[in-house]
Amino acid sequence: MALEDYRADCVSCSRCSYCKWIPFDHVKSWRFSRACPSIEYSKFQAYSLGGRLSVALSLMEGRSGYSEALKDIVWKCQTDGACDVADKICRYNIEGLEVLHELRFRLVEEGQTLPRHMAVIDNLRKEHNTMLKPKAGRGKWAEGLDVKDLTREKAEVVFHAGCRFSYDAELHNIPRTALTLLHKAGVDIGIMGKGEMCCGGRVYDMGYREQFTECARNNIRAWTKAGVKTVVTSCADGYHAFKRLYPELGANFEVLHTVEFIDRLIKEGKIKFKKAVPMTVTYHDPCHLGRRGEPYVPWQGKRKKIFGQIPVWEPPKPRYNGAWGVYQPPRDVLKAIPGLELVEMERIREYAWCCGAGGGVIDAYPDFSLWTAAERIEEAKSTGAEAIVGACPWCERNFMDAVKAKDEKIKVYDVIELVQRAI
Repeated sequence: MALEDYRADCVSCSRCSYCKWIPFDHVKSWRFSRACPSIEYSKFQAYSLGGRLSVALSLMEGRSGYSEALKDIVWKCQTDGACDVADKICRYNIEGLEVLHELRFRLVEEGQTLPRHMAVIDNLRKEHNTMLKPKAGRGKWAEGLDVKDLTREKAEVVFHAGCRFSYDAELHNIPRTALTLLHKAGVDIGIMGKGEMCCGGRVYDMGYREQFTECARNNIRAWTKAGVKTVVTSCADGYHAFKRLYPELGANFEVLHTVEFIDRLIKEGKIKFKKAVPMTVTYHDPCHLGRRGEPYVPWQGKRKKIFGQIPVWEPPKPRYNGAWGVYQPPRDVLKAIPGLELVEMERIREYAWCCGAGGGVIDAYPDFSLWTAAERIEEAKSTGAEAIVGACPWCERNFMDAVKAKDEKIKVYDVIELVQRAI
């Protein structure tokens, strides 16, 4: 679709400001009542979803043109989807996040890009990753593991580590542990190793649709050739790409996040805990695993109005409101660990506050990215938890950096690390 196809969404916005807050019946305190990091950080209407819909409409109608200020408005957003979810409580007929994506696609197509994003894209084209690293080092995280190489062998399950886990040495233990647990449980699993390619999800959110499509088609071809039926990843960004975006390109694989697979194995008795982990933790819902992790639902239809006023779709259009993301499996895994106490933050599940790393913000606006992470750390601390636990390397890296920058005492873990402690 094109930006112009969403003109009705831009016009329909009533500027109610729902996009700035979590739904009011879920507000527990003023301190943790906001939904959108962008408007909260920038303190100007244009940086809200409603403001960006106005910007998109103005651009379409020729009332404004490109400028550095407009580019800042368009890209100073993690595309975490909290605004879109909250907005659908009030305005079910507006696809705000889709408008933002189309707005970014338009700017990229017309050369209105950010220099720090271009460095990422150039490296993706040359080295197949978004970490500004050479592709030759992609498989080093798995060195020494007895696992199939799917560039030469076949397996029913592929484990996709993703860019951050592949190149962030401080996090290597997480994918190594996840892969080992699945392998020991008898799963016919393998990896692409140094032949693995970026999922493309992050660059899709940054506005680079062509580069995303190239990544997706390469991965789909490689998995098909290797006989893969199930794709497993420990990265929330990868999960969203494989679950929501790849099916539009013809992919037909079962997609599981590691926490879903581990939860299944625990309930089947294939993973058993032997040690207590006496700790109080709080769980952070990654945006791309939670509200943006809903499965793709095929739809073709048209929009019309009843009595010339009320918009409807024929046939009924899927409503992505965040409710069907992955929320319970990570919590069930944590609750199954002996001695572990799980306490919840105020903003959870589809209303969780973002970690700050998404949408290209960590690359282009590092200060904003860290500020967003620090806000979540404050919320985690308010629960009395000793640690904040995640299920995405981008969240964990951003939290670790924020904790270090603020000299905080709270620990940061992945769900898999606590599973490892209990075995």
